[in-house]
Amino acid sequence: MSSASRVLNPALRSKIMSADEAAALIPSGVNVGMSGFTGSGYPKLVPAALARHINERNAAGEKFRIGVWTGASTAPELDGALASVDGVEMRLPYQSDPTCRKRINAGEMEYIDIHLSHVAQFVWFGHLGKLDIAVVEVAGIREDGSLIPCSSIGNNKTWLDQADKIILEVNSWQNLQLEGMHDIYYGTQLPPNRLPIPIVGPGDRIGEAYYRCDPSKVIAVVETNAPDRNTPFTPPDADSKRIAGHIIEFLEHEVKKGRLPANLLPLQSGVGNIANAVMAGLADSPFEHLTAYTEVLQDGMLELIKSGKMDFASATAFSLSPTALADLNAHLADFRQKILLRPQEISNHPEVIRRLGIIAMNGMIEADIYGNVNSTHVMGSAIMNGIGGSGDFARNAYLSMFMTPSVAKGGAISCIVPMVSHVDHTEHDVQVIVTEQGLADLRGLSPKQRAREVIEKCSHPDFKPMLQDYYERALREASGRQTPHILDEALSWHSRYLKTGSMR
Repeated sequence: MSSASRVLNPALRSKIMSADEAAALIPSGVNVGMSGFTGSGYPKLVPAALARHINERNAAGEKFRIGVWTGASTAPELDGALASVDGVEMRLPYQSDPTCRKRINAGEMEYIDIHLSHVAQFVWFGHLGKLDIAVVEVAGIREDGSLIPCSSIGNNKTWLDQADKIILEVNSWQNLQLEGMHDIYYGTQLPPNRLPIPIVGPGDRIGEAYYRCDPSKVIAVVETNAPDRNTPFTPPDADSKRIAGHIIEFLEHEVKKGRLPANLLPLQSGVGNIANAVMAGLADSPFEHLTAYTEVLQDGMLELIKSGKMDFASATAFSLSPTALADLNAHLADFRQKILLRPQEISNHPEVIRRLGIIAMNGMIEADIYGNVNSTHVMGSAIMNGIGGSGDFARNAYLSMFMTPSVAKGGAISCIVPMVSHVDHTEHDVQVIVTEQGLADLRGLSPKQRAREVIEKCSHPDFKPMLQDYYERALREASGRQTPHILDEALSWHSRYLKTGSMR
């Protein structure tokens, strides 16, 4: 099928133009809502054309910058291209691009790290200012002007609703068999008129298969044929497999204790190789008829569906390796009966997460002995990526787990520390911490009991004596005994690393 045949609405067909022509319609100083979520469904040509335009304007002595809002991380063609020409004044809510990260940590780009479930409502509330332009990738435009979503939903519905002007990229690379796999919910209201979201199971359909779009707001349609940016996952290493083993053993124990049903509860899994290792572990586990209510669907979860272990998965985007993506496209007619993509304000909605009783599994940078978790900052002040949806799930999940190897940088850094250098998830939201060393179940424990459990179960042998020494001295020297700390030493491990290259 040719790309032209995917623009079936006559009025919108008349607005087809080149990416350079469309990019020229974006002025400096505006806020632009871009589609895209973990390398899926981001606009492929307009951001690159805009970067060239910005570079030319800056070379002429102008200062051309825009605000860039997305669903989550995108790809080098978007984040990298705009960051490389210093074209971004403000970025939100999540990024993972090296060039973007470098500018943020150099103080050259402002960045707001927001819970993913908050972004859409903050835009509706007006908390972030005006959304001027939306640039959204779709798989096609129907005769009635409605839009066929593609491989991610993210915040696209809100961008289309709230932006004054819209630029559409119609990507003929996107598989048209995705049509019908989406559930775009238009029932959200602003307070005080909000109603319950009527989802009681991961497979519930409560919305529409297409985006609504006001044709009068569309200022350009750009035809593309370019693939999503998909990165191969590294095969699980020994540490990832051990972490997965601890989690599977824990879940089996919870079933035996009667705290979980035999098919568990809906799963949420963050992005990364450890998360894929857990999914691989579930494939070899005794659990059957699994379900997922998550934000991204990775290789491991796709394999669970394909093998028959998982009955249904709800997400907002795919985040697949090239091999898994090829498998998805080859069997999309079968997968579409078992997968649903929703707006991220629904996939990550606290109300639904709490109602369904999600088992949340997310990665972290470090945890401290009392269970506080740092997901975002290296050595306290340098951003890595962002909090993403981990906070949405952690606070509202039936079970909230955080995972990491016990050491980093070849053993120079302990990922279990006396006090985290940045707090994303307080001890009140963290129920289980897992490293390759073991699993600490923190439910029902006081701070001092949690400290002993985390040190004993999760710390690396090279750092365990240091942690035990710190905790025992804190018990004697701290000004209070509820959560004992030696304030002069609490962050000394991080300071030592910055000065010497090692926490030891």
